[in-house]
Amino acid sequence: MPSPERSLAEVWTDWWRPWMPPGAPWPAAWDYWTDAAQRTVLFWDVMRKRGNAFLEREEQGKPPVLVFEHEMVLDGRTLEGPVNYFLVRIIPLAGTRLDPRKRPFVVVDPRAGHGPGIGGFKVDSEIGVALRAGHACYFVGFRSEPVPGQTLEDVGRAEGRFLQKVAELHPEAEGRPCVVGNCQAGWAVMMLSAVAPELMGPILLAGAPLSYWAGEGTQNPMRYAGGLMGGSWLASLASDLGHGRFDGAHLVANFESLNPANTLWAKPYNLYAKIDTEEARYLDFERWWGGFYLLNEEEMRFIVDNLFLGNRLASGEMVTSAGRRIDLRNIRSPIVVFASWGDNITPPQQALNWILDCYPSERDIVAHEQTIVYILHEDIGHLGIFVSSRIAQREHTEIVQALDVIETLPPGLWEMVIDDKRPGTPHAELVPGRYLVRFERRTLDDIRALESSREDERPFKAVARVSEITEGLYRTFVSPWIRPWVSETSAEALRNLHPNRLQYTLWSDRNPWMGVVKQMAEDVRRHRRPVAADNPFVRLEHTVSEQIEHALDRYREARDQSVERAFKAVYEAPWLQVAVGLRGAARTAGPPRNEAFEALVAQKVAGLRARMDEGGLREAAVRILLYVGSDEPRVDVRGFRMAERVRDQYLAGERLPGPRRRELFRDQYLLLLLDEAKALDALPRMLPSATDRTAALDMVRQVLSAKGDLNEERRARLARVEAILNALPAAAAA
Repeated sequence: MPSPERSLAEVWTDWWRPWMPPGAPWPAAWDYWTDAAQRTVLFWDVMRKRGNAFLEREEQGKPPVLVFEHEMVLDGRTLEGPVNYFLVRIIPLAGTRLDPRKRPFVVVDPRAGHGPGIGGFKVDSEIGVALRAGHACYFVGFRSEPVPGQTLEDVGRAEGRFLQKVAELHPEAEGRPCVVGNCQAGWAVMMLSAVAPELMGPILLAGAPLSYWAGEGTQNPMRYAGGLMGGSWLASLASDLGHGRFDGAHLVANFESLNPANTLWAKPYNLYAKIDTEEARYLDFERWWGGFYLLNEEEMRFIVDNLFLGNRLASGEMVTSAGRRIDLRNIRSPIVVFASWGDNITPPQQALNWILDCYPSERDIVAHEQTIVYILHEDIGHLGIFVSSRIAQREHTEIVQALDVIETLPPGLWEMVIDDKRPGTPHAELVPGRYLVRFERRTLDDIRALESSREDERPFKAVARVSEITEGLYRTFVSPWIRPWVSETSAEALRNLHPNRLQYTLWSDRNPWMGVVKQMAEDVRRHRRPVAADNPFVRLEHTVSEQIEHALDRYREARDQSVERAFKAVYEAPWLQVAVGLRGAARTAGPPRNEAFEALVAQKVAGLRARMDEGGLREAAVRILLYVGSDEPRVDVRGFRMAERVRDQYLAGERLPGPRRRELFRDQYLLLLLDEAKALDALPRMLPSATDRTAALDMVRQVLSAKGDLNEERRARLARVEAILNALPAAAAA
């Protein structure tokens, strides 16, 4: 007890003095600890609400977390070869006007542990952006329980039927649906497009790991996990213990382990520090993050063997059950790849190295008439690619608005660059938003430059061989002893005891002690006393938090370096290379030669040469435009918008559907590539009248002027075209 000479406040101050920042008065300490205690109670009450929401959603069957209303269009369970996937139509928000001529969008979410809905989790999302641009939107989701026996091939067939249905519902649309594949759904979409290229329009891949072996050191440590665990046998064990089903909570746990600083500290501390404002956002996100979905054993083994460990999609080694090779070079739709340097799950190398595996040169990309566009973000994380409102408002918005431009890009490799409009930008009125988008021609060397070397991918061949061996041993000697002892009841019990599920159940109203937390939280809210932001103890708290986060980051770096060293020590060892039959083996170099395709290319070339003189004002103007503008490997959206104005002026606004517009620009580009001189000499025969010649030249001048005055090279090229058109009027008329 304090003496009569000293007050309780003085005793309190003396006790806390060693812990106080210099000059901190005791009232500041009292205010801080009052606030800290209240935040602690409120924090655990939010955990209680999170647990209750988790259990409630489990009882509801874990519906998609879409923020938009939606209606069922096609249920995969009703199809031949039933699957747990479904197609829903997104109902636009009030005031949103859809254009029936615009191609519909289909967003496919990843089935990688969590449930569906991340592509439409917010109003500012992939779905929200497409709706605001006037496109009808559809969403492909899935239920938490797979249909017994379903395979990824069944899923692919179902998704193909979904796309057919969407096309049937939009007969006025100017092209096939644009398909957005997020993460795992990205390579699923690419597989489907390679098998049935006629089903879809432009493809947007967001954070999709198509080349899983790729990476740079410890930037992507998850790729080492399969090797250190001995291959795919562990996934088979998890499926056996799950009575034939793989628990998605294992995948979520792997994701969380990548960044322990965020999982163990930063994420919960952010809620604790901002408890008065962060609750709603936190609980909203946890609705998706806390939903764990199951996969059939066949599905998980296919993913692990063919993609994670085998890397067979990019190399063209994946074969369907019918014996058909899945070759990504068969895709005919424009492909947009969105990746980020801040993504430690799908770094740019994993998102883009499939291009190097499929195409030996830029001319091979052109020969396959493929247009590939990539866009790189500097720092956004994996989830941010799909979830961040900032990304939706910038990258996704500009991609959607530039789809028409992307379709007209000549075949080849391009990088999409988004910059702020600057004062004095020529024809700024052609770009209504705040960003100016351009497409810059790239080469395969630009992709190679994203990493120092691809030599670190070689040990993964040994991983694939070791995985085949360990999987065979497990299937032969272990699995037969485990399966008889596992029932659906024991499998369900194991799933419920998984730490990622247990954390929700323990901090819910099923725990009677949480009733005390609820009552305390109600009392705290009535007497809430937030501390002032400039309180010295708050600053000290933030400093301690930063130190904890920093320490966990250093632990992660040390762990990842140790994992990388251990992986290389094992799988780069000469004895292991010899043991699995790789030492001295020929190194594969992408998909095998396709003689049938080469014959088709030769036939296509002959057909193009025969059509050198075909076309009128539209075809001639595009040919001239591509020739005159070929000096600069950069395409600006202003040129396309000006071309739309020119079309309205000279061609009575006749708008070609997307596929025909793409074919027009592609064919004229290829004709110039095949024989530039003959392509130009054919112009007078395509434009027999002086009126058409004048119109074509004027159209080209207007389009090229969208970026400012013409440079010397372009003026010289334009003068050459004028000379050709004016040299043979009599012959052209004849």
